[in-house]
Amino acid sequence: MAEWHFATLWEAIGDQVPDRDAVVCGSRRVTWREWDDRSARLASAFTAAGIGPGAKVGLYLYNSIEYTEVQYAAFKGRQVPINVNYRYLDDELQYLLENSDAEALVFHTSLGDRVERVRPRCPDVKLWIEVDDGGPSMDGAERYDDVLPAPPPAPRMERSGDDLYMLYTGGTTGMPKGVMYDMGGLVQSFLTSTFPILGLGLPDSPEHAARLVKQACAEGNGVISIPACPMMHGTGGWIGTMMPHSAGATVVALEGRSFDAHELWTVAEREKATQLVIVGDAFARPMIRALEEARDGGRLYDTSQIKLILSSGVMWTREVKAQLLEWGDYLLFDAMGSSEGAMGSQITGRGNLAETAKFALSPTTKVFTEDGREVQPGSGETGMVAAGGNVPIGYYKDEEKSRATFRTIDGVRYSFPGDWATVEADGSLTLLGRGSQCINSAGEKIYPEEVEETIKRHDDIVDCLVVGLPDEKFGQCVAAVASVRPGADLSAAAVVSFTKSKLSAYKAPKKVALVDTVQRAPNGKADYKWARRVLEEL
Repeated sequence: MAEWHFATLWEAIGDQVPDRDAVVCGSRRVTWREWDDRSARLASAFTAAGIGPGAKVGLYLYNSIEYTEVQYAAFKGRQVPINVNYRYLDDELQYLLENSDAEALVFHTSLGDRVERVRPRCPDVKLWIEVDDGGPSMDGAERYDDVLPAPPPAPRMERSGDDLYMLYTGGTTGMPKGVMYDMGGLVQSFLTSTFPILGLGLPDSPEHAARLVKQACAEGNGVISIPACPMMHGTGGWIGTMMPHSAGATVVALEGRSFDAHELWTVAEREKATQLVIVGDAFARPMIRALEEARDGGRLYDTSQIKLILSSGVMWTREVKAQLLEWGDYLLFDAMGSSEGAMGSQITGRGNLAETAKFALSPTTKVFTEDGREVQPGSGETGMVAAGGNVPIGYYKDEEKSRATFRTIDGVRYSFPGDWATVEADGSLTLLGRGSQCINSAGEKIYPEEVEETIKRHDDIVDCLVVGLPDEKFGQCVAAVASVRPGADLSAAAVVSFTKSKLSAYKAPKKVALVDTVQRAPNGKADYKWARRVLEEL
């Protein structure tokens, strides 16, 4: 069997389509030949610094050409790239560098003040490389543009499908955890997900995959992908960048450091993007507003080249999908999954609007009750979603959490990321939400996502987060933070009344805070800690 490895696959693709753009950011364009050469030179620099196979290389970077090059360079040298959240401050940064055993850190100079403060506390980091984005230079750090041309490109090598890949995830509770994958299994799962969508057969080797890519590009079916969300997270890093690159795509990085829907549509039009990668309603709603604003200003964005808009990570509601489809004849691919595994999907197009949170189960996905029984279709029972197939090895340096999340039932190994669901009579899955956020009110289980999506159906509500607060009578009560459409006259009582008209009364919020903007992370995921603080201050 072929040894599947990202570096080996990308090298083969680069040999077949050397003059195709691999990465674009603003006016900068890097071809597959240049991308391979630059990454190989960086790989040589890692080796010269004593960073060998299996060592960890941190990426404390915004979306950029450099992000993709550092990752590729680490793969080339059989090191393990470590995604570092660029929002992390000193203590969080130090924790991640220590927990991952990082030996190198590549960072943007605008983040350098934090790096400089933690550097004395991280003696195991041997190499500090800064990418100039306008911030001050750090003493003792090597400049990326100086490092790159210095060494000759690293020679290609034999690599193993058993090499480690790791993605750090913040999860919903506790400190970030490194989810460990077998490299070969992850590459194959990416190809299985990507090539059929492009109408290509499944390849049996990296060289075969590269030939299929060359054929697709020659026929005008090459992929141009824009990850609108951060590459440091799974949705932007996997679905927006690594999966497309594994199919020979051009990946276009946005220059803005926060999401700007007008920038996305402008760049998509300029680059003739074939796919956009977003995170649910948090991105789709501003995209719709930008289209409306452009129309009202006498300008229509050209969306005709876009074939696919993909999302993962948070709810993407039926109503928002319908509005988005009014502006283009593309497919909407809603992936249900997490850093710990893929579980299901929903594909929506014009005239084919599925219900919110209803997914087709992947063949390897099941739903189990807490005592280990499989939930039967149409039974009405709730259970924990279990993802099979390419299951992670475990969490890095956390055996207890690994045992709780990755379990074997009837001889089959599954990942239990914490999502709860029911299985409908037709075999589809209706997602309820994360068990860690489940609210227990007078013995009733209430899933925040269900209440959030109901409240967001109100015409005057833009976004919403729901949490459980301590309650003397019920143990916990439902509480909501909602942002209101500018100019709307809406009361908290009206929000409660609307919710009761759609859901059982016990699921309606007992406390509502109306705000201008609901705070979310850059990847669109809920900031429940912030929501709780707002509600506790009422």
